[in-house]
Amino acid sequence: MNESRMRRRMLARLAAGAALAAGGIGGFLARALAKGDLAHAQGVQRIDGSVTVGGRPAAVGTPVAFGDRVATGPNSTAVVVVGQDAFLLRADTVIVTRAERGTLSQLLVETGRVLSVFSKKPLQIKASMASIGIRGTGAYIEIGANDVYFCLCYGEAEVDGPRMPPRLVKTTHHEQPLLLTQDDGVMQAAPGPFRNHTDAELVMLEALVGREPPFMKGGKYPSGPYGSSG
Repeated sequence: MNESRMRRRMLARLAAGAALAAGGIGGFLARALAKGDLAHAQGVQRIDGSVTVGGRPAAVGTPVAFGDRVATGPNSTAVVVVGQDAFLLRADTVIVTRAERGTLSQLLVETGRVLSVFSKKPLQIKASMASIGIRGTGAYIEIGANDVYFCLCYGEAEVDGPRMPPRLVKTTHHEQPLLLTQDDGVMQAAPGPFRNHTDAELVMLEALVGREPPFMKGGKYPSGPYGSSG
């Protein structure tokens, strides 16, 4: 067995355990990953509840093209792969992926909560008043009634917004969650708590596109309060 195939199998086994640990994903995805059924697959990989793609009801296996509007209903979740990027959408979430020259260049988060992992390339996340430039990271976004929660799980990002100087953020393991608010037309960034996403979910998403998070060391999770999601 060549090295790349051995690595894919290792990632699948690791992700299977991660999916079982991430209770909202469930055992179905864990079993499929363990068998290697989902490695590098595209489109909708998992649905709990109701999900639409381009306004039409989706099922596991539904393709997702750049420009498609992906939406989850109440009490619903979805796992979606588009190219070399993967997304976990929680309930009442709407995202749109946009591309330039066949590569993801922008993620628009219209509403809700989404955990994303991206291959190494420059792209913009648009979320309410915030614009976040990243390059090959894992990130979690929540859009609230009066704020945007942003956790750069690992990597580098530049956070920008109305009348706010761009803020460079670098992390290796969730070190700088931010609450982004707007006051009198000025966006402000304040330290926030860690919330509502897990290392297990990141491992699962990265494995779907043949990678592993940089915080994994020898197949082991680092210590930290990163094991429960909302």
